[in-house]
Amino acid sequence: MNPLEELERAAVAAGCLTVRDEPMSRHSTFRIGGPADLYVTVWSAAQLELLIRETGRLGISLFVLGKGSNLLVSDRGIRGCVVSLSGDFSEISLRGETEIVCGSAVSLAGLCNFAKKYQLTGLEFAWGIPASVGGAAYMNAGAYDGDMSRVIASASCILPDGSAAVLSGEALGYGYRKSAFMENGGVITRIVCSLQPGNGDVIALRMEDYYTRRKEKQPLNKPSAGSVFKRPEGYFAGALIEQCGLKGLREGGAVVSEKHAGFIVNAGGATCADVLRLIEKIQEIVLRETGVRLEREVKLVGEQ
Repeated sequence: MNPLEELERAAVAAGCLTVRDEPMSRHSTFRIGGPADLYVTVWSAAQLELLIRETGRLGISLFVLGKGSNLLVSDRGIRGCVVSLSGDFSEISLRGETEIVCGSAVSLAGLCNFAKKYQLTGLEFAWGIPASVGGAAYMNAGAYDGDMSRVIASASCILPDGSAAVLSGEALGYGYRKSAFMENGGVITRIVCSLQPGNGDVIALRMEDYYTRRKEKQPLNKPSAGSVFKRPEGYFAGALIEQCGLKGLREGGAVVSEKHAGFIVNAGGATCADVLRLIEKIQEIVLRETGVRLEREVKLVGEQ
């Protein structure tokens, strides 16, 4: 029995759902990506702990998938094990009057709606970001002058050795599109959001305003991975790309959006290789014409 078969047998015995050679294009908002060797859906922290321990013991790589909204998956797919969280990780509840305890598999939309229901303000910026709570907490997702670091009081995780930990305050290591989890390899299982009492009508109006702005400015009707580049200090990536006349620039099926130059869209049949060539071309032209070096925000995963 090879290591992957041994891992699959252990996962099935623990009650997980397993699929071999699952196309990652089905799980990426870019609709790009080759197959994962083993795709496992887990329903509980005990199952997740088992997978983390077993992949470590067997020397198998482990990738935890959220909503797939900030990913560019290799055309060759992902070697090892991809984990999708469900079940217990989809629970959300109110604690006290202003805290929300939320599993990492909950969508940001679900979290925002829950906060609106209980008239809690602070999460409106996140409305419309197509991410899971765990993914958003991992990368400190943000928009409209808000980000997750401003609302997360603590985050529970399982570390690579299988042990559980709770991080709060400075230990979360939050900065622009970064967190401690990028360094410690911890898998976020749930977060606690600390919000403020608000007016339900005002919260709803603010959420609608942010969504309308997104709809007007972003190519939401085409597959993409969101903003491709991080915001350069003192600039906006999309504005620099547009300034260089790169809207509509194409590599294969990958195209710089005519609606928002900070987005690359899958215009049909785009591959990871197409997107990477386009990213490199954008970076070269912007650096040459403006002197600004664009850093990729989209996470590249899988066999290169």
